This record gives sequence, C-alpha cells and structure tokens, in this order.
Amino acid sequence: MLEASHHSLIQYRLPTTGEVVPLIAPSKTDQERVLLVSPELAHVLSTIITRIRDPRTGAVLRVVAYDYNERVWNPPMPLLFQYDRSGEPSHMTGEFLRACLNDVLEATGLTDASGLPLDFDPHDFRRIFITDAIRSGLPPHIAQVIAGHADINTTMGYNSIYSAEAIEAHRSFIARRHSLRPSGEYRTPTAAEWDAFLGHFERRKLSIGICARAFGTSCIHEHACVRCSMLPPEPDQRGRLVEIRDNLLARIIEAEREGWLGELEGLEVSLAGAQDKLAPLDAQQVRRNTVVELASRPSTTSPAGTAPHPLRPE
Repeated sequence: MLEASHHSLIQYRLPTTGEVVPLIAPSKTDQERVLLVSPELAHVLSTIITRIRDPRTGAVLRVVAYDYNERVWNPPMPLLFQYDRSGEPSHMTGEFLRACLNDVLEATGLTDASGLPLDFDPHDFRRIFITDAIRSGLPPHIAQVIAGHADINTTMGYNSIYSAEAIEAHRSFIARRHSLRPSGEYRTPTAAEWDAFLGHFERRKLSIGICARAFGTSCIHEHACVRCSMLPPEPDQRGRLVEIRDNLLARIIEAEREGWLGELEGLEVSLAGAQDKLAPLDAQQVRRNTVVELASRPSTTSPAGTAPHPLRPE
C-alpha cells in the first residue's frame, strides 16, 4: 500500500445502472490486483487525497520514494501515503508508519489478555482482515485471490493469531463447507462468481446510501434501513433524510393523538435512527467549513472554488 498512488484508483461503471463503483489496484510484489472500495474505505481515501492536494493547484503532490527491494529511487509519483516534513512533501516509509502505530497504541493504554502493552505490526491488520472476512462467510478461494496468495494454505493460516476458541469455530465452519462441496471449495473463482461479487453494490443501492453489510449476508433489521448502522447516508441525500425525519415526527404526533400506542414505539426507534444518521452529516459539514492545520497540508477546495473529485486522478 505504500506504493499506492492516485492513479491506483479505478472507476468501474455498472453496465445495468450506470452507477460508478470505486476500485483500487494495489500490488503485492509484482502481482497487480483490483479490489472493491467499501464506503468506509472510500471516505478514508477521499480524506487522504483531500489533505495531500496542493492548495494552489488542487493536484496531488508528487513525491520521490526509495524502493527498498530494487534499491533505487523511483521518479516523483502522486503517492497517497505522504506527509509534510518540515515544509517538504515526503513519502511515508514502513519504519515511519510502525513508529506512528506504536505511538497510537501507547496513547490508548490498551493491553492484551496478559496485561502487556499491545504490539502491532501493519501486517497484522492484513491478517485480521482475512480472518474476519472468512469467518463472516467469504469463500476462502475468493479471499485467496484478494490477498494475492499463491497457496490457499497461506490464506487459511492467517487465523493463527486468534484464540483457540476462534480457531476451532473457524475450522468447524470450513469442515461444514467441505461436507457440502468437498471438490469445488478451493478453486479459481468463476466469471459468474466474480460478477456476483462485483455486482452486489448494485443490489445494495438504497435511497439514502449504499448498504455496507458483508457480501453474502442477509439483512438483520428486516430492511428497516433507517435504523441500521450498516447504511451510511450519502451527503447529497441529506435533504431526503430530513424529509424522512420530519415525516416520522408527524406520524409520532398523529399516533399520540389517536392513541396508536402499538405504532408509537416503532416510530420512535426509527426517528432515533434517522437522527443518528443526520448527526454525522451535520458534523461533516461543520468540519468542511472549519480550517484545520495539519502537517499533511489539508485542502478542501481548488483555487477556483470548485472541489476536485477526491477519488479521480487529475
């Protein structure tokens, strides 16, 4: 990911609806992969790109990075992981990120089960992602492709950092899968499987945003989406969310007047959900209107006053 640049971001347009789905193409050694960008990751990448844009031109700054594998200096590139070092944009190194991670862990004061301070390496998050994805139901052979592993056993070994209970639960899950499909479990995904994996965004599109529940899982709230934390609202749908909130308020007043106590509790739960979704949108608007001094040169608008698209390379 340290080699990911602004040009690593790709836009895929669904042929059926025309909706644009963001993708990112990070490399692992010399193997390129294309990964779906979730709404949460899209927000993070958008924030990163906004902060590293040149405040004068709006373009992502180009920095020089040293390739420790090839032992050469690469030409200037619009790398995502850069920071302002004494007024000069510089590329983040692995040592720099490890030091930052250790500082954060020390500040939290969190400890492990034995009471010792937490000690994380950036690679640990890769292990956590793969393990959680497989335990959530993602087929192991698809997880293998996402991780860029040549051997499925490497992917399956990524659960070794968890407790014995979690490992046994995972093994039981795989054993059940083996009993159902012993011959086809570990194989290269078919075109139909990839289409289903890529197309799940199309089926999760809702009026106020995109449902972010895991691939292959069902709705746990029986499609009461305004109450669900897995539906992050889109900023441009704030007006519609306000209409939903006002409608709920009117229905609550009506239920109280008519004595419909059976509906009142459900309406109040939905109202709390709508207000919870409005709160981060309002807070985001306040942050955009507030100047924040950061070492990575934040910039929210271009000199002409128009905000450049954060996920589109200039």
